[in-house]
Amino acid sequence: MELNELDELYHQTKQVRVRTRAQMILLAVEQQMTAPQIAQIVRKNDQTVRRWIKRYNAEGVNGLFDAPRPGTPVKVTAEYHDQLIQVVRRRPRSLDLPYSLWTLQRLVDYMAEETGLRVSTETVRLHLKAEDIVISRPQHKVSSPDPEYMVKKRRLKKNETT
Repeated sequence: MELNELDELYHQTKQVRVRTRAQMILLAVEQQMTAPQIAQIVRKNDQTVRRWIKRYNAEGVNGLFDAPRPGTPVKVTAEYHDQLIQVVRRRPRSLDLPYSLWTLQRLVDYMAEETGLRVSTETVRLHLKAEDIVISRPQHKVSSPDPEYMVKKRRLKKNETT
C-alpha cells in the first residue's frame, strides 16, 4: 500500500526535493539499490540517501516532506504582491503623489498606507525582481541652454585631469 502512495507522490508532487526523496526510496525498495548507487543517480551523497531512507522507515511517506522551519512567517500575500506590481507600473503623479519617479522607499511607504502592511525595501525589491522590474536610482543630468556648453564642459574635464 505504501509503495503505491510513494509512487503517486513521486509522479504528482511539484516539490523537487520531495520527488528526489521519493525516487531514493523507490530505487532502494524496487531495484534493491545501495545508498552509493542511488546517490550517483540522484546526485547526492550516500549519507544523504541513508538519512532519507532512515526517515522514511521511521515516519513513512510524511517523513519525506520538509519539517517546518523556524522564523517569521511570510507577511506578503499574493494580493499585496499583485497590488505592488500594479502600483509600480503607474506613475506616482497619476496617484496624486508629489514626485515623478518611484524609489523602493517610496513604494514601501505608499504600500504601507494602502495596505496597512509595512515591509522592508529589500522585500519590495525581491518581489519586483521576481517580475523582472528594477527600480534604478534616478540619473541627474546637468545641462545648459548655452550652445557652447558641451565645449566648455570638455575643456573643464580636460583641465581637471591634467
